Amino acid sequence: MGMQAGGRNQNGKMVSEINVTPFVDVMLVLLIIFMVTAPMMTQGIDVNLPQASAPAIPTEEERLMVTVNQDRKIFINEYPVDLDALGSKLLSIYQNQNRRQGVFLRADEKIPYGFVVQVMGVIREAGIDQIGMVTEPLKSSSKTPSP
Repeated sequence: MGMQAGGRNQNGKMVSEINVTPFVDVMLVLLIIFMVTAPMMTQGIDVNLPQASAPAIPTEEERLMVTVNQDRKIFINEYPVDLDALGSKLLSIYQNQNRRQGVFLRADEKIPYGFVVQVMGVIREAGIDQIGMVTEPLKSSSKTPSP
């Protein structure tokens, strides 16, 4: 199966087979690069969520995420917003919809309960009644506090 110059075999006929080995090599390298860099591309707000044993809430629709980090900074999805402007921002987001979707509230476990209640009050004043609290599942090694 010796190849001569010009892409012809020993009989002088043209070889019409495509060599896919370089293509597969390039695709595998791209796949590895994607697998390594994809976890680094996830951006978010660093929040230590409290743990709870409640089951996850199933939802088909994507809801807004309101996050309060340990510095008491508030975010709508990834966009920072002041507590005073939170209600008006939520109203402007939902102004074109007939009904108010719920929001998920993520609050750092070190945030005082009173501040979380303030944020929940502003969300409710914006006409959003469904507020889901986001928590981490309980770790099996940790013990539940007794009442």
